[in-house]
Amino acid sequence: MKIRFIINPISGKAQHKGLESRIEKHLDLNKFDFDYFYTERAKHSTELAQQAVKDKIDVVVAVGGDGTMHECAKGLLGSQTALAVLPCGSGNGFAFHFGMERDIDKAIKQLNISDFKTIDSCTANGLPFFNVSGVGFDAHIAHLFATTKVRGFSSYVKLVLSECANYPAQDYTLEYDGKKEVYNAVIISWANATQFGNGAQISPESKVDDGLTEICVLKDFRRFLVPVLLYLLFTGKIHQSKYMTIIKTKSITISCQNGQSHLDGEGHDLGKKIHIDTHPKTLNVFIPYG
Repeated sequence: MKIRFIINPISGKAQHKGLESRIEKHLDLNKFDFDYFYTERAKHSTELAQQAVKDKIDVVVAVGGDGTMHECAKGLLGSQTALAVLPCGSGNGFAFHFGMERDIDKAIKQLNISDFKTIDSCTANGLPFFNVSGVGFDAHIAHLFATTKVRGFSSYVKLVLSECANYPAQDYTLEYDGKKEVYNAVIISWANATQFGNGAQISPESKVDDGLTEICVLKDFRRFLVPVLLYLLFTGKIHQSKYMTIIKTKSITISCQNGQSHLDGEGHDLGKKIHIDTHPKTLNVFIPYG
């Protein structure tokens, strides 16, 4: 089986030390014939993934965070080449949804016991996403985090805690399945998978192959409740909160006051009207058994 590693050298630098030799040590070389490429610029991951499809590579392994995963997945959409992920970023929500290990050596070994599965993808105003995207506070943080000099999970948490007290809720109009509803919300996430990353499960019951997107509406709340909501978020119970409404739908239009948004953690401006569609069984993945 041909497997190609696409490595983002900026994401998780410490984990990249001796990566080639670690792949040789832990990957089953009787099962896999591997090569690797390093990204050299923005969006290079997509180009490398598209080339892998042309080269008839069986599996592309995105080595990086959700941004690297996102760019590789875009290049593989609709092809026979499958996506795997070695989590080396700040969040790694997509990788952790599928049970990938945080430790890079253990994650490489997981490739030896992985198999193929076909999952859904989604689009927001025609732009693809694969994990969790949205508008509101998480989009605000994504835009700020992109400009920070010090990356990593601890930097992300500090940013969240410093910004959450003064972030105002906004009115959003949701139109789906013949309904029209208005919410005053802090966050509206569109979830294909379960989590932002690092165990923060915004949509604990999401399934990546059910043909539906979960629209997670976190309604306005008193800010002294932040610790309680964070506890629920990291224990997979946020859907039980009275402040959370989760809508399962194939297609939805969200009207908002500003277009600041994120797709798989990367900042975007999608405008004040955002149309989200689910595209069943459009991405092949290579994930651990079970």
